[in-house]
Amino acid sequence: MIHSLVSIVTPMYKGAAYIGETIHSVQQQTYPYWEMIIVDDCSPDGGAGIAEVKKYADKDNRIILVESPINRGSSGARNIALHKTHGKYIAFLDADDIWLPNLLESQLEFMKTKNAAIAFASYHRVNESGVHVLKPFIVPEKVSYKDILKSNPIPCLTTIYDREVVGEQYFKEELKSLRDDYAFWLEALKKVDYAYGNPEILAAYRLVSTSVTRNRRKLIKPQFLIYYKVERLGLIKSVYYLINWAIRSIIKYS
Repeated sequence: MIHSLVSIVTPMYKGAAYIGETIHSVQQQTYPYWEMIIVDDCSPDGGAGIAEVKKYADKDNRIILVESPINRGSSGARNIALHKTHGKYIAFLDADDIWLPNLLESQLEFMKTKNAAIAFASYHRVNESGVHVLKPFIVPEKVSYKDILKSNPIPCLTTIYDREVVGEQYFKEELKSLRDDYAFWLEALKKVDYAYGNPEILAAYRLVSTSVTRNRRKLIKPQFLIYYKVERLGLIKSVYYLINWAIRSIIKYS
């Protein structure tokens, strides 16, 4: 039986504190046919994150470390990794998040059952110490392009897509690390009708207090610009979707 390779894309910036746990969660997967491409985004940590990754990469050739000579933001780091992937399936996992052992196996089986090109799953929400701080986020059954204009439930950490269906796709580097993943999923959902949500909890998303995306106020302008400049929805529609996004964001993190 031929097993499909899953390419895991992991951007890292000052990730020494958590990357070991993240890598270990991948190594514990019940589905062993994967490659993990970790791109250090020119971290100003004296090489601490790189040294931590090498501890694993030296013993497991499925783990590939790439050192970016310049800081390009999460979008640029992910693009570097995407250019080096070989898998039929692409998955994303940030350097501070954790997969449960059955994520890959469950998601691939779910995609087969749903005949899905994009699948995402529910996840725990934990703090820096790994303690649950909010109730788990349970994903909807499916979403379309229009659905995620109002609110995006597709998290990078549990999403897998079939590159043979979605095609080669890259992040918009001009967005740096603000809403780049959101723009990515909007583009993908112009190519397929739906992304399907697996209700099973398969990962833990770490709510790091210093994360840019934790400060919702800082995201208001980038979110609006996605609607207005990237998607070109016009002023009225852009404001309408921004209000929807703001309200649903409050509910999501309450």
